Amino acid sequence: MRSTVNWIDDITPDSLHADPYPAYARLRDEAPVAWLPWANAWLVTRWDECWTAGTDTDRFASAANHPTLNRVFGEPNILATSGDEHRDLRDGVDPLLRPRAVNGYIDDLVRPVALERLSALEGRGEAELMSEFFEPVSVRGLGDLLGLGVDDDTLRRWFHELNVGISSSELDPAKLARADAVTTEIEERIVPLLERLTREPDESMLSHMLHGGRPEGDPRTPAQVLPSLKVILLGGMQEPGHAAGSTMLGLLGRSDDQLARVAADVSLVPTAVTEGLRWIAPIGWTERQAACDLELDGVSIPEGDVVEIVLSSANRDPARFERPDEFDIDRPRQSHMSFGNGEHFCSGHYFSRQLERIALEELLPALPGLRLDPDREPVVTGFAFRAPKQLYVRWDA
Repeated sequence: MRSTVNWIDDITPDSLHADPYPAYARLRDEAPVAWLPWANAWLVTRWDECWTAGTDTDRFASAANHPTLNRVFGEPNILATSGDEHRDLRDGVDPLLRPRAVNGYIDDLVRPVALERLSALEGRGEAELMSEFFEPVSVRGLGDLLGLGVDDDTLRRWFHELNVGISSSELDPAKLARADAVTTEIEERIVPLLERLTREPDESMLSHMLHGGRPEGDPRTPAQVLPSLKVILLGGMQEPGHAAGSTMLGLLGRSDDQLARVAADVSLVPTAVTEGLRWIAPIGWTERQAACDLELDGVSIPEGDVVEIVLSSANRDPARFERPDEFDIDRPRQSHMSFGNGEHFCSGHYFSRQLERIALEELLPALPGLRLDPDREPVVTGFAFRAPKQLYVRWDA
């Protein structure tokens, strides 16, 4: 019988969507390993237990039985596989995302897009930064690397609709139907491109997903690549732009000179990016599955149960971070868990941070006197994926 606590029934998808952090704080204090019935999963919320669940592959396997991963993305996807199958899929993804490779192309890929978006804001003195800057820069950078040939608005809509489905831990039929509809659209648009690249490979990341690490003449099939491509269209498309938006919100919310310091010295941008990733993890949960009957922090977890590692809670564990709810670029440098850990550590972690860096390097000097719009509060929502949804600002035009 699964152990639980009575008050956990008060934790609902809607309450977490609005603000998950009070619930996470209580879970860390009172029930750091707790069964959440509507998610049909264990929530692990303290840093140490999250680290154990993410790295102990003998006891915590890939979440092959996760209720939404395979339902939304299909199989085999890079999140729910392990062993040789997982390594094969990563062989198609990792090479173009390694630091040396990224350093060779990232500036030419992202900086012109950021400058183009900023030119559209010139002279206005106000903007909504998520839709007008951060998300478009994010989707265009990765879209061009993949070689998709899909417009920015479509890419943004794709990841928003996939997000609706994958965030539905309660398996809401209406939300899953939205993800199904966009999945059909993605497949109709991308399968012909994959079929062409199977015959005529090029230097795009999409071509590498088919041919990378495979013997000549034995590419992966489109069916093998599509599920992991959908993972990238969701996580990879939204994460850099959303994380940059959270960093910007953190800087704008300070009452001291941290924003001015970073704007005056862009060498501080990487530090701000790191703190923004810790403060609001763009991907809040990552999944594992109990590989055997096991015990974690004194709680018995049956073999096969899904375990949700709550990265956004681990990143605010006061046992690891002082004043964890505060955004502060001057805090002592410590690693965060926003890119996961273990064999599923995010392939795109370096690409994401560099895209964020370039976006903020260009934005901050271009918008002098940048400040929150006093008439329109920032809107921050989500728990599986959390970021500002609206970030209205003004500046001295």
